[in-house]
Amino acid sequence: MIFEFLSAGLDVLLSPLALGLTFIGIVVGLIVGAMPGLGPLMGIILLLPVAIGLPPVAAMGFLIGIFVGGSCGGAVSAILLRIPGTPLAAATLFDGYPMAQKGRASDAIGIAITSSAIGGLIGGVVLVFCAPLLARFASNFAPPEYAMLAIMGLFAIVVISGGSVVKGLLAGSFGLLIATVGTDSFSTGLRFTFGSNNLLNGFHIVAVVVGLFAISEMAAQMLGRDLLKTPNVKVARPGLRTVAMTLKHSVNLLRSSAIGTFFGAIPGAGGVISSFTSYAVAKAAAKPDEKYGEGAEGGVVATEAANNATVGGTLVPTLSLGIPGDASSAMLLGALLILGFIPGPAMFENNPDVVGGIFMVYLVSNVFLLIAGILATPLFVYVLRVPKVYLIPSILLLCSIGTFALQSSVFDLQIMLTFGFIGILFRAADYPLAPVVIGMILGPILEANLRRALLISRDGYWIFVDRPVSATLVVINALLLVAMVYLTFKRLSGLKQGELQKAMSVEE
Repeated sequence: MIFEFLSAGLDVLLSPLALGLTFIGIVVGLIVGAMPGLGPLMGIILLLPVAIGLPPVAAMGFLIGIFVGGSCGGAVSAILLRIPGTPLAAATLFDGYPMAQKGRASDAIGIAITSSAIGGLIGGVVLVFCAPLLARFASNFAPPEYAMLAIMGLFAIVVISGGSVVKGLLAGSFGLLIATVGTDSFSTGLRFTFGSNNLLNGFHIVAVVVGLFAISEMAAQMLGRDLLKTPNVKVARPGLRTVAMTLKHSVNLLRSSAIGTFFGAIPGAGGVISSFTSYAVAKAAAKPDEKYGEGAEGGVVATEAANNATVGGTLVPTLSLGIPGDASSAMLLGALLILGFIPGPAMFENNPDVVGGIFMVYLVSNVFLLIAGILATPLFVYVLRVPKVYLIPSILLLCSIGTFALQSSVFDLQIMLTFGFIGILFRAADYPLAPVVIGMILGPILEANLRRALLISRDGYWIFVDRPVSATLVVINALLLVAMVYLTFKRLSGLKQGELQKAMSVEE
């Protein structure tokens, strides 16, 4: 079955359009990943309007290329500027920047790129073998299971993403509320349209996401102190010798890739947790003379291999269950929905060429990452020198053009600006944005399957515990709910203890 997917996908992949767009996606991803404040999510959001007008596999190759390249690109600025381009590269600072200070910036970047490519390939192998098996298992799912899966996806990203659990739940609930706007698919009644024909089909997800993330991020960047500053970045030229340097750390490479893939497959965990975990494990297993934190090659290998392996792991639940692992994979899921495909067992059964094509473009994108990363690093360095005062207007222009092009609608631009303002408020109040997107995507899945389950049930809500798989998911959701309550009380007790210590210090 697996080889059938790959052979079907290979036929689609070998088109010049799919290969070319995958390579372009890698280059774009490396650039946006290297630029502090952007990253793979922003790159996917900005170019999603372009992708949805392309053939399915070419579109997904383009977006997955941005995802893969962006997950690695943050290491460039982390190593050269001591500023991680993305949160994924935060742990790369520990040894990447000290390597650059010792005159080994080219080696550090080359090792980061090679580790990312190999880690991504290992994550891709897991994706190819595990996703079809999980989809086959999920083919027996009925509305009760899908409803519980949707709840689990929302709960998991709230619990694991960090910060206030209450704020995460409120943000996710806001996403669920947004998803209800428009025409009810069951009764054809209108909900929250307020007499506007523009809202009959609800909010376009691209307009919402561009506003929430891109517009609010650019507003935050404009308020920064370094708006006119031109970063002083030296040109680095990594060579193929860094491939041999990376392979010397084969055990670390395999272990970190496994950790990254594991955390990627858990909705909400993501690359930040996997990279720090991989670094901690590698440091604990290292010899004293390796001197982690002072420019150890193994530190860069551990964090970057985990980063990109996480991408492959994230795509497993996204494709096989329709449950996104993080905000970037949620955008990929949204792209598939816009293109007319519903991720899950049905897509594996009805569209094996698309599934196989996605498998193949992901594997090929990591090969392209190695080639483009090593050859084009000087280009990324020049891009890092562009002052934000020129960069921000260009990004805002791209956001506006892309959003308007969705439906040639000024209303979409108004939605983009409205949610941009909402995003600014969320950031100011320290509310996470990712649960909003997850809630908006999972909302229709949850509502439709919850209502279908209750329609076919003779015992009301007992249908969710009558079926073994559904009952298991109910237990998992209950455990996640307990975890949320525990984390909330732990956070509150920590705040109270901090206030008490502060009061005692003032009295002294």
